[in-house]
Amino acid sequence: MASVSELVCIYSALILHDNEVTVTEDKICALIKAAGVNVEPFWPGLFAKALAKVNPASLICNAGAGGAAPAGGPGPSTAAAPAEEKKADAKKEESEESDDDRDFGLFD
Repeated sequence: MASVSELVCIYSALILHDNEVTVTEDKICALIKAAGVNVEPFWPGLFAKALAKVNPASLICNAGAGGAAPAGGPGPSTAAAPAEEKKADAKKEESEESDDDRDFGLFD
């Protein structure tokens, strides 16, 4: 579970990003001070450094997408995912057709 200090820094970074303001340690500290919350002093700097070279929007869009890539190399290609979905859809359609061929239905 995230601590209050971490959550305050996360929310501050999200507020800054949403207002199209560059996320810096000073700006995170200003928001924290305005909120009247006490955090350990190293958290704003850690978040600012972590977000300095990363687009926060990409982190938000990829949240819950399976976590980090394995250390051995790059993750799976995103181009392969739609192809796999198409295969799964085709199999699903085939199974639905085969149910119809057997005259088996939910309301029969």
